[in-house]
Amino acid sequence: MPVLVEDTRQRTSQHVEKNDYWRSIGQHVVRSKLIAGDYMFVGGTVSVDTKRSILELASNIDQQHDRFRRELVNARECGIELHFLVENADGVRDLSTLARWQNPRRFVNAKRGLRPPIDGRRMAKACATMEERYGCFFHFCTPEEAGERVLEILGKEAADGGDTG
Repeated sequence: MPVLVEDTRQRTSQHVEKNDYWRSIGQHVVRSKLIAGDYMFVGGTVSVDTKRSILELASNIDQQHDRFRRELVNARECGIELHFLVENADGVRDLSTLARWQNPRRFVNAKRGLRPPIDGRRMAKACATMEERYGCFFHFCTPEEAGERVLEILGKEAADGGDTG
């Protein structure tokens, strides 16, 4: 089983469920700084960047767009295939269900007289554009599935004969 690298910028206290899952199946995890993403097999070229919620993804796409785009460009320039895994309990499983997602901040913004926050339709369109433009991928799962999904995404590289240490 290849060694999984977890980025040192990941707060372990916020990813207990994933780490408990990996420990339960005997997945060896080491912490080290990664160029892009949060998880990668040693020697691999595929990286998974986890998002703890759709609201975190919304913030990345809307308010932090320039930083988010730089991360995508950096990964591509370094030869890293970047996958985003968005954990959620909203029933969003793909870009088509993301398009139907309603941002809960819309009520707060309306009450305060602020512009509406990004909605699911705009987010899905932005994600599809980023996939096309930067070669990244967006995946969605429940928090309980996240540990298994990270390994599944990274495992495709190992199954395809990638050098995963």
